[in-house]
Amino acid sequence: MAAPLSDHEKRKQISIRGIVGVENVSEIKKGFNRHLHFTLVKDRNIATHRDYYFALAHTVRDHLVGRWIRTQQFYYETDPKRVYYLSLEFYMGRTLQNTMINLGLQNACDEAIYQLGLDMEDLEEVEEDAGLGNGGLGRLAACFLDSMATLGLAAYGYGIRYEYGIFNQRIKEGWQVEEADDWLRHGNPWEKARPEYMLPVHFYGRVEETKKGPKWVDTQVVLAMPYDTPVPGYMNNTVNTMRLWSARAPNDFNLQDFNVGDYIQAVLDRNLAENISRVLYPNDHFFVGKELRLKQEYFVVAATLQDIIRRFKTSKREHTSSTISFDTFPDKVAIQLNDTHPALAIPELMRILVDIEKLHWDKAWNITKRTFAYTNHTVLPEALERWPIQLLETLLPRHLQIIYEINQKHLDRIAALFPKDLDRLRRTSLIEEDGGKRINMAHLCIVGSHAVNGVAQIHSNIIKTDVFKDFSELEPDKFQNKTNGITPRRWLLLCNPGLAELIAEAIGEEYVKDLSQLKKLNDFVDDDTFIRDISKVKQDNKEKFAQYLEKVYKVKINPSSMFDVHVKRIHEYKRQLLNCLHIISMYNRIKKDPTAPFVPRTVIIGGKAAPGYHMAKMIIKLITSVAEVVNNDPVLDDKLKVIFLENYRVSLAEKVIPATDLSEQISLAGTEASGTGNMKFMLNGALTIGTMDGANVEMAEEAGEDNLFIFGMRVEDVSEIDKKGYNAMKYYEQIPDLKQVIDQIKSGFFSPQQPALFKDITEMLFKHDRFKVFADYEDYVCCQERVSRLYQKPKEWTKKVIKNIAASGKFSIHVHKTHTYMFITHLRDQRSESEMGESSDPS
Repeated sequence: MAAPLSDHEKRKQISIRGIVGVENVSEIKKGFNRHLHFTLVKDRNIATHRDYYFALAHTVRDHLVGRWIRTQQFYYETDPKRVYYLSLEFYMGRTLQNTMINLGLQNACDEAIYQLGLDMEDLEEVEEDAGLGNGGLGRLAACFLDSMATLGLAAYGYGIRYEYGIFNQRIKEGWQVEEADDWLRHGNPWEKARPEYMLPVHFYGRVEETKKGPKWVDTQVVLAMPYDTPVPGYMNNTVNTMRLWSARAPNDFNLQDFNVGDYIQAVLDRNLAENISRVLYPNDHFFVGKELRLKQEYFVVAATLQDIIRRFKTSKREHTSSTISFDTFPDKVAIQLNDTHPALAIPELMRILVDIEKLHWDKAWNITKRTFAYTNHTVLPEALERWPIQLLETLLPRHLQIIYEINQKHLDRIAALFPKDLDRLRRTSLIEEDGGKRINMAHLCIVGSHAVNGVAQIHSNIIKTDVFKDFSELEPDKFQNKTNGITPRRWLLLCNPGLAELIAEAIGEEYVKDLSQLKKLNDFVDDDTFIRDISKVKQDNKEKFAQYLEKVYKVKINPSSMFDVHVKRIHEYKRQLLNCLHIISMYNRIKKDPTAPFVPRTVIIGGKAAPGYHMAKMIIKLITSVAEVVNNDPVLDDKLKVIFLENYRVSLAEKVIPATDLSEQISLAGTEASGTGNMKFMLNGALTIGTMDGANVEMAEEAGEDNLFIFGMRVEDVSEIDKKGYNAMKYYEQIPDLKQVIDQIKSGFFSPQQPALFKDITEMLFKHDRFKVFADYEDYVCCQERVSRLYQKPKEWTKKVIKNIAASGKFSIHVHKTHTYMFITHLRDQRSESEMGESSDPS
């Protein structure tokens, strides 16, 4: 018999979040009290909120452990092909609520915590975000792990356990200020250290030629200590592993200094080794050629490949065989490179196979190519990694030799196919000569992989026809498209329970694992009751978020205004400036005639600027300065408000996305690889205003272009302007509204104390705006007027919302799988725990 639900307003029973049984609730309360007492050594008289969070986290983790061990045993017994997702970033966010949902414990935990006299939302807010990523690339990696576990695939995420994740952003007097994200200071209940699997990673040294071949000697050793985090699938008893490496100095590190008496300095120098996993580089879409970054990239691949090979050699299949053969390696191991950051895995696997396992070069190269696949995430030239030869020569001398040899064999092939085409040799070489010798890591990834993908159809086409055209002509079948996706567990069930339940009532619960079933919602587009319910869920979310904004920002928010949201990394190509110019033009319109009809808006912009990116920081200052003027002008009343969301991160995304009416996806066509934020907004019932860029193109195909607000130049228009030369002044002189807005910024209207404060922005817009803000301004403003007109017809607006939700199934990460999936032995989605037998060491 189910326990009676308590009648407190914060929670209603959500069927897709698990059933509440008396025994479940009682067991969770027992576990909670046990952990409070034995793990945290506290009682209810002195326990803090954080103690209660930890007690609950440990209780939920107890429910994971058996499944986790049995999953690994099952993989050992069945020996499927394993997928290894290598990424320098995993932007996981918080773990507690996601785990409760995937295990079907959410409602039982809610009830137990309520009966204990505590508030679940308060406890969830205690958890630190695991911010081990900059943005989309790291969040995609996190969504992949969730999805692969839900599909029952034998998959592992490998990365670095950064002591400090992406910085915390504070806004002080309108400027971004960075603070260190000490996310581990209170401990992390979700990880398990595995010192028994600690591995050596080598740096520096020299290459010695011996009779048995080259030998890398006199190296400096750093130890890689693994920390494992469980990754539960949704309601299927599968728990996969994310293994993150932490750098440790070996005990003999530099202690020869002890002989000359400087023992203290010798111990302090251990920090130099351990700095490798100290901090995440906060540069999204900018390549920073720092030695520490290269050390991080090699550190993760060297440790990971040793681990992969150990697992391959100790598999049940190899145990029964007298000799270990690497012939089957690509049949049992698929390694996906998430961008070029783990590219050194290619020469590292070659080094292991040739130098250590003594395979012939051609055989080793065949194995390597069949093992790796590469995902490209950007076409921006400044983001592509190119490492100076001198740096590799010092840090990884043997790898440089291997890269040279890979390149030589590659160029010999090109020369044979295209004799006398010296320019093609130059274009396709792994080594670039202009501006100092550098290794092009994208070229290394393409040559060393059997499959290369872009992350949206338009992006994949640009890669094939432009950025990597020569390679595509050489091996057209190698280049594929895999449009990005998102996990519906976090981005619907967790963040928008009201909508998740409403959909389940309409079409059943199976859509949680198969998002394509959302198409059934098209049957409800004209259903007045469903339209009303969808509208009510959105309004509830908006009111909740409005309360949050008022509490944090002390700005009165009109919850019936349109919530117009632009949240992503602050970068010129994402064109927060275009949005800002529109805000000023709306402000001017209201000021000119305060009595004219105006559809009220709350414009919410959030995101972090890379600490060294001056223009992005100036954009934040401009937005906050405009907000200061707009929010304090009584003439505007509740018509227009501007909020800059401080410290945008995963847990804040989970609050703002369900409350959004209008999603801004306004990059210049041809610059955004895909975007995944656009998909999260679509799934949560926001309409998109956007250019035909990234995944917006496919969203428009799925939902119908008339159900999005599409504006601006297409890729071919941009290319046409580039040929003619972009003249910003022309637009400034021809569009009076734009001229007024720019003149206000130039004259110091938004910075009266420092009239020339925004000179760098205005000069950039006129002289070297690569992202052509003025060219799209007029069409953007017209499109925004269309948005306002539709928003005045709530029923018509909500019909488009339903069509968008119904069309978002394509963007489940389940449907769009990496190439690695194509080669994987299919595992059953549903497995009872009893099917997973006992076995020897499954790690």
